[in-house]
Amino acid sequence: MDDHIRFDHQNLELHLLDQRFLPERESDFVCRTADDVISALQTMVVRGAPAIGVTAAWGCVLALKDAQGPDWAARLELGMERIASARPTAVNLRWGVERMRNKWKSFGGANIDQSALLTAFTHEAQTMQDEDVAICKTLGRHGATCIDDGDCVLTHCNAGALATAGYGTALGVIRAAAEAGKKISVIADETRPFLQGARLTAWELARDGIPVTVACDNACALLMSKGMVQRVVVGADRIAANGDTANKIGTFGVALLARHFHIPFYVAAPLSTIDPVTPDGGGIPIEQRPDREVTHVGETRLCPKDVPVYNFAFDVTPAEYISGIITEKGVLYPPYSLSIWAALNDLNTGRSGGITNAATEDEDDVAASAGSQKL
Repeated sequence: MDDHIRFDHQNLELHLLDQRFLPERESDFVCRTADDVISALQTMVVRGAPAIGVTAAWGCVLALKDAQGPDWAARLELGMERIASARPTAVNLRWGVERMRNKWKSFGGANIDQSALLTAFTHEAQTMQDEDVAICKTLGRHGATCIDDGDCVLTHCNAGALATAGYGTALGVIRAAAEAGKKISVIADETRPFLQGARLTAWELARDGIPVTVACDNACALLMSKGMVQRVVVGADRIAANGDTANKIGTFGVALLARHFHIPFYVAAPLSTIDPVTPDGGGIPIEQRPDREVTHVGETRLCPKDVPVYNFAFDVTPAEYISGIITEKGVLYPPYSLSIWAALNDLNTGRSGGITNAATEDEDDVAASAGSQKL
């Protein structure tokens, strides 16, 4: 599925499948201005780091359309910065805006004709969208080597086609394993409070005919203790230079349980989700979202009035709990500071450097030593 982000070139409109209403209703949210894009990002019409990056790129196109008058360049810069600041945790948001800003600079900045820049912007945004689908498919093929025939894979939140431009990261790994002929099944954590697993992951996999079962978040320990989970694969919203990974709230708990039960825990993400200027997870900003996402389901109140709520949208899983980071360059292994640096600098250092294009170790060794920095 790669039609949930569509740009109408004739009318200069961005059409987003409104993920707030899935699985009950499929309808589009139409963005005609940069403000519409910001609203879509903040209200979770679209979510997932790669999808956010692509949406931000199209938002820059609309920001250019909005920028009128002799000071259009200043207006455009302001609009792009507002888009980049719409949400704090997913690094792809600013990455997408910066890529568009660099395209603008390469064409001469404020000296370029607006119509020429519009053509360049729309081409760049479309290129980014097409690249993301290709990256996810390549990432998926690398990640499929980490999945054995007959495995049940647990995932947390939604890191599928809906969270990217298409195909998915964590679900891209699952899709690629299924396409390779492996008989696999999936347990999707419901992922409170926005229920991305129950609503979105289950919807995607059911459409693809991949066996999926939804489980309450707090059933994870029981499922693992019964031997019902052989692998964990999750996505990421930001990966620090040392491999610490921010993902949907609850991911750290899943990683702790996977360590306890000797289950390999993988993160699947494109290189654009890596933030090399943030040294570790302590520097990753954690978004706090509105109380209502916790206190209500639809119009039904679940919590007493005036009782405060914690609604942190993400947590950070330390690198030591991650068995491997699956990227379009291959599977990265500890020490992550080295393997991430090599991947970002387009180097393949081999196993001694912590990066490989396939998981070659004995999986029992990986499981037993996950996070020990001895992989």
